[in-house]
Amino acid sequence: MGKRSILAALLLFVAGVLAAGCGKKDPGPEEGALLISYLDKEQTKTVRQDYEPNAAPGDTGLLVSELIRVLSSDSGDVDYVRPIPEGVEVTQTQLTGDGDLKVYFNGNYRTMDSVPEILCRLALVQTLTQVEGVDCLEFFVEDEPLLDSKGNEVGEMTNEDFVVNPGEQINSIQHATLDLYFSNLAGDGLVLETQRVYYNNNVSLEKLVIEHLLAGPKITDAMASIPSETALVNVSVADRICYVSLDAGFRTQNYNVQEAIVIYSLVNSLTALPHIDKVQISVNGDTSGVYRESFSLGTLYEQDLSYVRTAPSSREIIVNDANIKEDDPHRME
Repeated sequence: MGKRSILAALLLFVAGVLAAGCGKKDPGPEEGALLISYLDKEQTKTVRQDYEPNAAPGDTGLLVSELIRVLSSDSGDVDYVRPIPEGVEVTQTQLTGDGDLKVYFNGNYRTMDSVPEILCRLALVQTLTQVEGVDCLEFFVEDEPLLDSKGNEVGEMTNEDFVVNPGEQINSIQHATLDLYFSNLAGDGLVLETQRVYYNNNVSLEKLVIEHLLAGPKITDAMASIPSETALVNVSVADRICYVSLDAGFRTQNYNVQEAIVIYSLVNSLTALPHIDKVQISVNGDTSGVYRESFSLGTLYEQDLSYVRTAPSSREIIVNDANIKEDDPHRME
């Protein structure tokens, strides 16, 4: 196994059930109690511990400061490692009226290794978004926005940026760059959004792509192309053909988006993966009939970028619910 494969396999091990959705608070096991997210002693995942704050729930500023002090302090338990390591300090925080908590670190933040750094962010988001009035976090280092490994601003992060499958075993985490094609706001063209995702080996990359398409874009100049009522039934790949089965919600007539845009949102996103050349779409496994008026469900569709209307956009997000194992030839780096 090469160094790049080892790095990809070790980049992140994320575990724990996260509160889903911006603004959805985790009240903890008792009313008024919170959960503090620490790292396990191997620093491979987050672990959560009950905490009874001294600050009142309505004292947002005091509560944020208190929780950051806790996250920066040793827990007193050898099994729990503080997520903000010694030498790394939160120099200030600013809470905007729309619930964006800006967290500023000193320059030592840049010395953190990749895995602890990402887990530090995860722990902060898990812990601080429980505070009333805090819906998302934005990170800065010495007054400069935090950048990802490709030089893009990480931007606002919410619990929606962390996805898990509760009850499923969390295994090794790798990273991939996904090209996802969404509809433009006019519904007559495709917008390419490039997402850098961290993912584990619970589900396949092609399933991850479809789930992100169903979830909709992160950028503001695009919208979901697939009808919101749609659910994924099954997806598989054989002989470089991806077979996608969606439920009956896919037939919902969303005339705000042209039918070609719906089809090629799926096709172009999936064929952007290196192991897929063609895509066949079915409804509950049935390939008979057409989608709307002219797109046969039995056709093997190939990539067509002529529908792309705008320049791509990039944003780092963190996801940990998909798989390509470290020795899989289809793994993306």
